[in-house]
Amino acid sequence: MIRLMFITNLPEMAHFVAEAGVNRIFVDLEQEGKFERQGHRNTLISRHEIADVAAVRKAAPGVELLVRINPWSDERSPGEVEAVIAAGADLIMLPMIRDSGQVRRLGAAVAGRAAIIPLIETVASANAIGEIAALTCVHELYIGLNDLHMELGCRFMFEPLADGLVDRLAAEIRPSGKPFGFGGIARVGEGMLPAELVLGEHVRLGSTRVILSRTFHRMADDVAGIQADMDFGRELAKLRQCETDWRNASAAELARNHEAVRAAVATIIGKQVAQ
Repeated sequence: MIRLMFITNLPEMAHFVAEAGVNRIFVDLEQEGKFERQGHRNTLISRHEIADVAAVRKAAPGVELLVRINPWSDERSPGEVEAVIAAGADLIMLPMIRDSGQVRRLGAAVAGRAAIIPLIETVASANAIGEIAALTCVHELYIGLNDLHMELGCRFMFEPLADGLVDRLAAEIRPSGKPFGFGGIARVGEGMLPAELVLGEHVRLGSTRVILSRTFHRMADDVAGIQADMDFGRELAKLRQCETDWRNASAAELARNHEAVRAAVATIIGKQVAQ
């Protein structure tokens, strides 16, 4: 079963989505360089703080708590690691990796007190993914399509999924036997690239983690805002049913879905070029 992740720093919302069936709450402390990279795009840039980690941990004690820290700095990162572990983080995600040495240094700082997730979102980390996956301090990996597609010069976030890059990265992770995930996913029936197509790719590639996109909260700042827009539990159930359907699909059906993804991505890129 794919582990569903929900990004929030709001204790009430963390409790609500955990009760509804989300597997992992994601508190996002990354700010360094993020606005410069993504500020000109329609992307969600979180403004979470270290105090949020403990508050969310207390509100949702029954699910995993993932914290994304800032890119590695020998001066700053060890202190940030200590703070998030003290606040209750189960997993620590390291973004903007440039070499495997940064992951090793994170592993030394964590010293087995939390699981480590390298976020593969730079060309350098993608090129070193096999080496990174083999590190004993690494528990799982995540392929971040947002920054990766920009650094590659792609026009659309899911272009690396369509052109075979995610297939290659998944193949390099598999010998390690470690779980991985990639990208984000919209509600069933939504998304520029429909969620149903994306979920089929997760099943085909063996991905077991995914971040729920903003379609699952519509930028609501409280639970009432989510409830006014959707039946959240029902939306999760629809996603789970879609996952089950793909797990019951044949290899040929999954291959046809991949071709449908390639065609859909080509159409999206074509429209962007025409504009």
